[in-house]
Amino acid sequence: MATESTAQAERGRRLASDSPVLRAEGLVKRFGSLTAVDDVSLHIEEGETYGLLGPNGAGKTTTISMIAGLLTPDAGTITIAGRPIIGSSVEAKRHLGLVPQDLAIYPDLSARDNLKLFGKLQGLRGAALRRRVDEVLALIGLTDRAGGASKKFSGGMKRRLNIGIGLLHQPKLLILDEPTVGVDPQSRNQILESVESLSTEGMAVLYTTHYMEEAERLCDRIAIIDSGRIQAEGTRDELVELIGGVDTILLRGSGDLAAAQAAVESIPAVQNVHRERGLVTVYVHGAPTHVAPIVGAATSAGMALSDVELSRPDLESVFLHLTGKALRD
Repeated sequence: MATESTAQAERGRRLASDSPVLRAEGLVKRFGSLTAVDDVSLHIEEGETYGLLGPNGAGKTTTISMIAGLLTPDAGTITIAGRPIIGSSVEAKRHLGLVPQDLAIYPDLSARDNLKLFGKLQGLRGAALRRRVDEVLALIGLTDRAGGASKKFSGGMKRRLNIGIGLLHQPKLLILDEPTVGVDPQSRNQILESVESLSTEGMAVLYTTHYMEEAERLCDRIAIIDSGRIQAEGTRDELVELIGGVDTILLRGSGDLAAAQAAVESIPAVQNVHRERGLVTVYVHGAPTHVAPIVGAATSAGMALSDVELSRPDLESVFLHLTGKALRD
């Protein structure tokens, strides 16, 4: 499709930029004898959503805290929009929005009044503030509830308001630290749709999550961090290729399974075939392209098929391969 090609070209242009919104180089942070972050480097371009995934204790929170200027690294450099975040660097922090896991809203104030208050703290005034509050309310889906006290909101609505506060001043970099934890499915989907719209506005997003499907849906590139180090980084497809990118086709049935195995093994694209009672497992690159000839070879060799199942490697497989843990461990 022409629209998709245009979007891909635009994304390629952004990712080829020489001046990323965020550049972190060689970050190190120690707490006594513990090295929590060990030589971490990453960059995020304009309009890019970058996922940072890791098990608990991997160094995600420490890395985010350094990028946000809440912790000072023991080594390394951080720039946002070309400006260094060192100590109390106000200029760099103007370009940063942080949405923490813990809610940062005033429960007795309405959604609109929360946004107005934080907008004033960020230097917005008058008509510009009113216009921006209306824009954010629409983006986070709270226009119809703008006047109600936020303490009466659902957990998902509070999360969305929390995100809205981080967006008010239109930062160049938005950090979202597990923004969908504990929310209902409807609010979760609204949050994800809001994040998806940010890239079209040119905002760079650093996103952490405990939900692998969110990373698959939202992130242009993903880094997997464990033991304080980046273990791998790339697009979803690039990460899958790290573990071979081999698809699996399961052929269930009866008949001459040994002959079926031999016939399938003769197909050049097939990497390996394993046979057990009632099942032939085929390992192949690009399974959707090759499933028809594989099924044809097996049936022609005398296997009566009762079921065919195709599975493809995903980020969860990569994560387990690199860390030996599930994302929530």
